[in-house]
Amino acid sequence: MLNLAVIGCGVIAQYHLRALAKLKTARAAAVCDLRGEMAQKTAAEFGVPRWTTSADELLADPKIDGVILALPAFARTELAIKAFKQGKHVLNEKPVAMNATEVRAMIAAQGDRVGAVCSSRYRSFESARVATEFIRKGGLGKIRTITCRGISQPGPTPKNTPPVWRLRRDLNGGGIFVNWGCYDLDYLLGLVDFKLTPQFALARTWQVPPAFSAYAAPGSDAETHLSGFVTFAEGCVLNYERAEATTLPPGSMWVIGGEKASLNLQMLKAKSANVVLIEPNPETGTKTSVLWEGDEASSTSEHDGVVFDFVDAILQKRKPQTTLQEALLFARIADAFYASADSGKPVAVA
Repeated sequence: MLNLAVIGCGVIAQYHLRALAKLKTARAAAVCDLRGEMAQKTAAEFGVPRWTTSADELLADPKIDGVILALPAFARTELAIKAFKQGKHVLNEKPVAMNATEVRAMIAAQGDRVGAVCSSRYRSFESARVATEFIRKGGLGKIRTITCRGISQPGPTPKNTPPVWRLRRDLNGGGIFVNWGCYDLDYLLGLVDFKLTPQFALARTWQVPPAFSAYAAPGSDAETHLSGFVTFAEGCVLNYERAEATTLPPGSMWVIGGEKASLNLQMLKAKSANVVLIEPNPETGTKTSVLWEGDEASSTSEHDGVVFDFVDAILQKRKPQTTLQEALLFARIADAFYASADSGKPVAVA
């Protein structure tokens, strides 16, 4: 049985610990948090035999096979590099890192250990597997456009101050784009096996509007709205928009369009989830059919899927659903989007 340690005992750690409790091939052998009372409470709640405030103590322990880094982005890269150098496998929360430079540093330290990223969680659904296989078999032909638009209107004014790190560029690397864009692009780019080469990016960002200032912690400087465009060497483009705390009409769309057909997808869990195929028809111009349909609302939690995949990748000595090398593609686009937004000009994707 694999012995895994969860470092960081905040909200997201609870999901990982619940997932580990469902496995017979791995267990949570330890938890760690700088807040000793939080680490102790979490260990007691989930029946974890060991808690500590020292991540270095766990990373140096040969009995620990791997770690789940469930803490904000600014604190993860150094721990991931240390873990790899100690021979540990690493499951990194999202976003993968603060920037592409940090991802490259993790890759350089990884060796033969598994390095996985939690941004893959929505590709654990059956609908994503069916869509991926359809695209791999050439069902869309040459890809032309990848489109994502996700707009979320705010609920009632929050009673508590939102997490400080969530909209801070120095703590999280960015705002809504790294918080949600990592899922969007992992999902969409993963459906095409990450086989795209970004060339140029253009983006604009906007911070929280004054009317919704209560939805951001004091001192927040990252965006709650981003609109961007990316060109790829393979001849396709990405059209992207994400916004929260906005008066824009709410809605979600994930579409991959090719020269032969298009797929209208649904990333989020739903009782009537489906993948819609739109293809040419001589009589009507186009025809629409359902490629896959089912109830994903009651399926295994997407958080479970990430942990299950990580454990299986270690045991089967295979790559995880999203590797650090694949997650680097998102980080490169994120860096370019923010550089473009800061400069007001298109930039090359480095």
